[in-house]
Amino acid sequence: MTEILLSLNEGIKNLSQLREITGSTSQALIPKIRKLECYKFVESKKNGYCFTQIGKIVASNIEASFLMMGVINKHKFFWTDHCLETFPTSLLNEIGCLYYSKVIHDTKTDIFSLYKTNLQIIQEADYVFGILSIVTEDYVEYVSQKVCKGTNIDLIVTSHVAERIKQYPYAEKINSLKNYDNFQLNVINKNIDIDIGLIVTNKCLSLCLHKKERGIYDITNGLLSFDQMAIDWGQRLFEYYKNQAYNKLI
Repeated sequence: MTEILLSLNEGIKNLSQLREITGSTSQALIPKIRKLECYKFVESKKNGYCFTQIGKIVASNIEASFLMMGVINKHKFFWTDHCLETFPTSLLNEIGCLYYSKVIHDTKTDIFSLYKTNLQIIQEADYVFGILSIVTEDYVEYVSQKVCKGTNIDLIVTSHVAERIKQYPYAEKINSLKNYDNFQLNVINKNIDIDIGLIVTNKCLSLCLHKKERGIYDITNGLLSFDQMAIDWGQRLFEYYKNQAYNKLI
């Protein structure tokens, strides 16, 4: 029955289409369809079968569960090797949104693969929402260039990063952005544990986590997605932490 429900998620389907999608015979499908009709999940129309309102609710939850199991299995080592304890439960329950993603990792021939990818993401963005658990001169330089060109950039930093950017070699560059309306820099409440690095743009999402083994930020492995569902998820994650940011630096 699950296959039928997932098939109807795409719209009304007749028996022939359901046979093709599920690989089942009519004799196998019809009793299952009748049972779904009894549950009031599915109803028969002139052109085929479709969901009732209750059926739509049931199917959406089934699809979400399949996506969650799928992304966990697909990136099993990424999730098991990194800290998830401080991750917002509401967003963790939605990680199925990251199903269409891939893991970017450094290799022996390219030890800065993830780092260069994140810089390129910033460079090509029409807007940037970011959570920074680390800071480098390159990050500050790329952000500065984008702000000066008019790109909207909204960043959240940890208290540790906030202290670092007040010092050389970051302070001068950061202070030069104070008068730009398209740049915001917020500090997360130091009582809030934040074990992630996040870049969300109009084109993609990049997610980095802390290693479980030593609890340090992983600069060699990250999750990358160009899927709109993942981008929307990333924006919700950003807003979750922005609502807990206690001080606007800029």
